[in-house]
Amino acid sequence: MKTTLKALVLAVVVAGLPLGMAQANDNKHEGIEITVNINTANAEELDKLLLGVGPEKAVSIIEYRDTHGQFESIEQLSEVKGIGPATVDKNRDRIQL
Repeated sequence: MKTTLKALVLAVVVAGLPLGMAQANDNKHEGIEITVNINTANAEELDKLLLGVGPEKAVSIIEYRDTHGQFESIEQLSEVKGIGPATVDKNRDRIQL
């Protein structure tokens, strides 16, 4: 009985490890506030600091800003081609104006 219980506990602990490790990777910046001013950041900063924004979308943000002027709201970022409301929501706490 003790052997079965130990094996069961071990199996539960081992099964939970990958989940815990994945969460640790998602929160690698936990405790550090990451913010980016979308009105002043360059493409490299936008690429590195905004979730779901790669080099091409970062350039699109800069081009939109150059054409339309500074962003007046965080929601306005969704007007950039390739940036949808979901991307804006993921980054809402990171974005500064």
